[in-house]
Amino acid sequence: MTIPCDILVFGGTGDLALHKLLPALYHLFRESRLDPAVRIIALARRHLLRDDYLKLAERHCRAQIARRDFDEEIWRRFCARVDYFAMDATQSADFVRLARYLGEPGGLMRIFYLATAPSLFAPIASHLHIAGLADSEARIVLEKPIGQSLSSATAINEAIGAVFEERQVFRIDHYLGKETVQNLMALRFANALLEPVWRNGQVDHVQISVGETLGVENRGGYYDRAGAMRDMLQNHLLQLLCLVAMEPPAQFEAEAVRDEKVKILRALQPITGQDVQEKTVRGQYGAGHIGGQEVCAYYFEKDVDNDSDTETFVAIEAHIDNWRWAGVPFYLRTGKRMARRSSQIVLQFKPVPHELFEGGQVNQLLIQLQPDERISLRMMTKTPGKGMRLEPVDLDLNLAQVFSQTRRWEAYERLLLDVLEGDSTLFMRRDEVEAAWAWIDPIIEGWEEHFQAPRSYPAGSSGPEQANSLLARHGRHWHA
Repeated sequence: MTIPCDILVFGGTGDLALHKLLPALYHLFRESRLDPAVRIIALARRHLLRDDYLKLAERHCRAQIARRDFDEEIWRRFCARVDYFAMDATQSADFVRLARYLGEPGGLMRIFYLATAPSLFAPIASHLHIAGLADSEARIVLEKPIGQSLSSATAINEAIGAVFEERQVFRIDHYLGKETVQNLMALRFANALLEPVWRNGQVDHVQISVGETLGVENRGGYYDRAGAMRDMLQNHLLQLLCLVAMEPPAQFEAEAVRDEKVKILRALQPITGQDVQEKTVRGQYGAGHIGGQEVCAYYFEKDVDNDSDTETFVAIEAHIDNWRWAGVPFYLRTGKRMARRSSQIVLQFKPVPHELFEGGQVNQLLIQLQPDERISLRMMTKTPGKGMRLEPVDLDLNLAQVFSQTRRWEAYERLLLDVLEGDSTLFMRRDEVEAAWAWIDPIIEGWEEHFQAPRSYPAGSSGPEQANSLLARHGRHWHA
């Protein structure tokens, strides 16, 4: 059980708070992971009575929580710990009101969860400091993206660092809370079988793909300023790349793990000049069909500029300049309105040095994050009968089946509990965020300098054809 605390959620009426944070906190409460004295305070500009907010929260939480897990009595007791406070996060006077409302800490730790636009991170931190709310025991949680560039990320980090020490700052990437992502570290560092082959001598290439069938939904205004590169690749995909490529940390603790991740980000080969056109592909979805339903082109989405050249798809060939991975391409791909929802990591191994049998395929390790969490190793085996005919067979570890009697934790449950316990292993450090932007910025600048417009692709497809060429020119292809 965690220590007594106040959890203050800025942006308390937003999708993140209602669809992810409150359901996660309910599950933690249901499993007696929260101290009975915990208070959850949702903060937003809307003038709502507490009862009205709780009705809003219940409607959204019921839609997110499995019916078998929603207990009326537990929900009633959970709601007794929830309050709502209307305020404007840009007004210092409202923080003075908030301080009066909260009263003296009385031994309670305060956690400030900023489920807001990044432009509000610095003002909120400053106002918390001025109002006397940011003491040395407080913690602050920042949602991605941290800025829009290296300069803006640095400015945000400077502003946060002026109020909070680094140990108090938790920069969250919910992908790192997924069980299969954490299992990646166990797979790598707890199995002697894989360590000798996890390197350039045996691995031909690595693919990291995150595809979504959804469009921009209600985030058109934000997304048109960000695009797939800033929204997904700069954080989610680079974090996955770090976990695949990092060296074993000296111990499994926050600083050691994050030290190794930063080394990978700094070892990424810069993509600049002509390389931007050769090693990156931008795309933007046009009209098409998803699940049999007709959907509009990106530039007809709500709050999107009709002349927008924002990318909804990006594919990159990345290289890591270090001893383990020199010469191994890492292909990163993410897009909206794709044919299917899927997040996966594929390690494609090299052929055996001397092929004795015809028709053999190379070994492949598939780590699937969604929709199903599983790990699959493709091996070659002889088919029954006369002769030596080979077929690929997948050795499957389906985590949902193996642990069918155990409820699968959602990413935000694990990460919120880590915040409450002060464990920052699965959170990004300041230098990590800035190293990622330092690699991304020249690519975006290259797009602008070379007028590299996004290629159109039909909604419901696998992206622009040029993304296939990125691999095909080297005799490779994307995994399904």
